[in-house]
Amino acid sequence: MSAQADVSVAEYLLIRLKQMGIDHLFGVPGDFVLGFLNEVLDSQVRYIGTCNELNAAYAADGYARVRGAGAFVTTYAVGELSAINGLAGAFAERVPVVAITGAPSMGYFKTRPLLHHTLGDYQIPLKMYSLITAASALLESGESAPAAIDHVLTTCLRQQQPVYLCLPADVVRMRCSVPGPFPLPPEPTSDAGTLRESIEEASEMLNSAAKPVVIGDVELIRYGLQDEFAAFLARTGLPYATMMLGKTVLDETHPQFIGLYQGDRSRDYVHQRIENADCVLQLGVAPTDFNTGSFSVKIHEDRTISANFRSVRIKRHIYPDVTLREFIQGLSQQLRSRDPSTLDIKRAIEGCTHRRTINFEPQPESPLTISRFFDRIGHFLPPRAIVIAETGAALFSAAETLMPEGAKFIGQTFYGSIGYTVGATLGASLAAPDRRVVLFVGDGSFQVTCQDLSTMIRYGQKPVIFLLNNDGYTIERVIVDRPYNDIQPWKYHRLVEVFGGGLAFDVHTEGQLEAALAQAAGAEELVFIEIHTGRFDCSESLRRAGEAMARTNKLG
Repeated sequence: MSAQADVSVAEYLLIRLKQMGIDHLFGVPGDFVLGFLNEVLDSQVRYIGTCNELNAAYAADGYARVRGAGAFVTTYAVGELSAINGLAGAFAERVPVVAITGAPSMGYFKTRPLLHHTLGDYQIPLKMYSLITAASALLESGESAPAAIDHVLTTCLRQQQPVYLCLPADVVRMRCSVPGPFPLPPEPTSDAGTLRESIEEASEMLNSAAKPVVIGDVELIRYGLQDEFAAFLARTGLPYATMMLGKTVLDETHPQFIGLYQGDRSRDYVHQRIENADCVLQLGVAPTDFNTGSFSVKIHEDRTISANFRSVRIKRHIYPDVTLREFIQGLSQQLRSRDPSTLDIKRAIEGCTHRRTINFEPQPESPLTISRFFDRIGHFLPPRAIVIAETGAALFSAAETLMPEGAKFIGQTFYGSIGYTVGATLGASLAAPDRRVVLFVGDGSFQVTCQDLSTMIRYGQKPVIFLLNNDGYTIERVIVDRPYNDIQPWKYHRLVEVFGGGLAFDVHTEGQLEAALAQAAGAEELVFIEIHTGRFDCSESLRRAGEAMARTNKLG
């Protein structure tokens, strides 16, 4: 970076990204953004070129889920609008991603000539992005850019949602002040009286309950409250479950973790333990359809305490302006400590569907099934793995697999855009080079975004990718089986050779899987394992989800 008294607007922005912990910038070039990309090449932020803009956005999302923030860059209109679906997913799931677009010079914004890529009104893309971001700005000059950049980036971190910056070509090199320390957003605080009253009511309910239980979900992850949650559990001794969005909020080997709760789709013990509890404390829960088993949760309002980012609901009482962090900390101090052995805790490690505590004996000649495959995977995943699962058969089975110590689970469980995980795997691999990234993706989803397998190879990334080949869109087939769920079959494992390198395996039997896993375990390169299963081979939870979606959409 420049050592002089001022810097360019591009330098200012790149310094700020670096201060946010963003070391990589994903993107696709285009004429309006080339000036900015030249500045990126001279900066401490490494440019990662993806095959398309959508995958750049997905990569930034996956990166952000590991690092705390991510960013991508595209050219004006044709590039940024190709990426907009990726940012929409980040907005839906509260992931802090910075979208940067290189735009025509400011003079064109005023005169609006029929320049290529434009739409008449030059601010149409900004207007579109403003609907799916927490903050957005057109950087109009060197004088105004620093304040605009700081406002947008601090909003990104404060609200844990994506933001958008439009950088015109002639503003890229305009001079501005050198940035100081990053202006970290202030920690939100509670109204003291409201916080006290909410804790008093909640502690009275929980202390008098004989069989209380806790559900810890996605907001604990998004707002970095895992340590507070762990301390709360250690102090109180209470059992806890997670939902799909909150999977791996803490180690799934935790002695008080009972498993995944998703309404009627839960295993029997978890279902009964939560719905028969005399008090349920929900921390950071997002009541989406996948999280709640198609809204099949049956927890009585009179027994429920629900705390979210900025409010608490107890029975029918709503306490606004109470932060989740301060509520957890304050409630922890008011609750009596209990002996976990008195609270009917059956650990997930003893009852989860796919877990490494059950001995697995391969049957070498037997065709693979989804259930047997994930039984085996429970023994394969290493500690601290980053496990990424694509929407569909992969997601529902991986969610029911007990994760190893220190693992992180990523799935676009709410927005559910198929193909998300290919880009997210690229981003997560670059975000955490010291951790093994393992992807489970279906053949239909993979066909949407497969090109950036080549980007992983190009940049030397080493994920293990399991391609679940069940001959089409199984997640749609369990809703309604029609020919539009068919796809052209590919020889997926051969793409590794086409794209330039790595280990590839074509697996039909349990014996072939064992041979592939033996090589994958010690591999120092990308590993791609194509797994063949039946068309309708999927978990019972996915089958029940399909039936629910068929009823909802009146397809039955």
